Amino acid sequence: MDKLKQLFEEYTGQKVNDAEELNSSGSNRRYFRLKGGNISIIGVIGTNRDENNAFVSLSAHFLSKGIKVPKVLAVSEDRMRYIQEDLGDDQLYNVVSQGRESGEYSSYECRLLCHAMEMLPKLQFKGAEGLDWSVCYPEPAFNERMILFDLNYFKYCFLKATGLEFNEVRLQDDFERLKFDLMQDMGETFMYRDFQARNVMMKDGEPYFIDFQGGRRGPIYYDVASFIWQAKSRYPENLRKEMIQTYLRALKGFTEVNEEHFNERLRLFVLFRTLQVLGAYGFRGYFEKKPHFLASVPYALSNLRRLLQKPFEDYPYLNEILTKLTTMSQFNNIAEDKRLEVKVFSFAYKKGIPVDTTGNGGGYVFDCRAINNPGKYEHYRQFTGLDKEVITFLEDDGGVTKFLNNVYELVDNHVKCFIERKFTHLQVCFGCTGGQHRSVYCAEHLAQHLADRFDIKITVSHRELDIEKIL
Repeated sequence: MDKLKQLFEEYTGQKVNDAEELNSSGSNRRYFRLKGGNISIIGVIGTNRDENNAFVSLSAHFLSKGIKVPKVLAVSEDRMRYIQEDLGDDQLYNVVSQGRESGEYSSYECRLLCHAMEMLPKLQFKGAEGLDWSVCYPEPAFNERMILFDLNYFKYCFLKATGLEFNEVRLQDDFERLKFDLMQDMGETFMYRDFQARNVMMKDGEPYFIDFQGGRRGPIYYDVASFIWQAKSRYPENLRKEMIQTYLRALKGFTEVNEEHFNERLRLFVLFRTLQVLGAYGFRGYFEKKPHFLASVPYALSNLRRLLQKPFEDYPYLNEILTKLTTMSQFNNIAEDKRLEVKVFSFAYKKGIPVDTTGNGGGYVFDCRAINNPGKYEHYRQFTGLDKEVITFLEDDGGVTKFLNNVYELVDNHVKCFIERKFTHLQVCFGCTGGQHRSVYCAEHLAQHLADRFDIKITVSHRELDIEKIL
């Protein structure tokens, strides 16, 4: 942190008077918002020098081509830290959250998503012009080895974990054929690798691309599949078609387009990307025991089920196994659960109160800012309300216990009433300054309190930490 502050002070001539750690979305990199005077900058601490170099080099190159990405302002001598332009907090994924959670995207949300797709061909084609591919990390290009890595990720981390029996030799034969077919459309274009709404920031109405350090030379279809078939986004079919058409119109400004050929190739990459995503969900859920990843599996299988309505005849055994997978009872024969669901949120007030997308519109929002704030003290800034250091601080102070006892009485009575009246949803939110300490502690403890007393569904979402789990 001291080296980041030094970079800030050398670049701006101002002292850092506030440093807030930001959500890293599961990345090993750590992000901080550094402020001094009226200047706000993002500081990054990386764990891999080559990965840092990839981001720094790609950012400079893209900016030279007029592509909207954050500008890197300064880099430490050891190349392990850098500071970059602050694009604000409007992540496209969050901006369209109401559509995602309700399944019905507004015309405004559709325009934003289509605008991001409209900008993608410029990144893929202009971004590739004059690019030194050797800076890309960990590989300079999409290749056969990477394809097999992802297919085996699916096989070992998801498929085997389901208990479905299969002939590994026959499956590998189809993997080899799929690998060959995927390699037929390389081209001199930039492949983002993880293009999705989480990696697009909205600033002044325009999309800015972030987290592109894993990009490399590769086929254009992969990014289209990654964005439009992002499992939990639940884009309806008409919106998917609209985004594809928007992309194709923009693509025609860079290359000739045979739409029939494009859609055939895209379908193949949607299959590949879906298998890769299922592998990731399996690893995080089955092996790392993170239940919210397993909760995402039905969304990915829904994509796969729709895709298999037209069989993949060139990969008959893979098609057979995937069809069996989508009909397994553990994913499909789940009776509708009509128990009350309580969603408990922690959040930062400066980023707005979480939206209730169920239409219920009721529940509670509790302000935790009257509780003594551990975030005032340097020692606690690196921790959250999930860590024992913060838990001990809050409980020793005592204010949080009295606060929560009052909350418990209110919410318990509400839950009892909703159960008796057969209501299905209640939302309870805890807000504080940064959504990191007090609100997180309170949300965790209320959720556990309710789980110990009622037979209900409970979802906990620490919005600013990007943590969601099911109790």
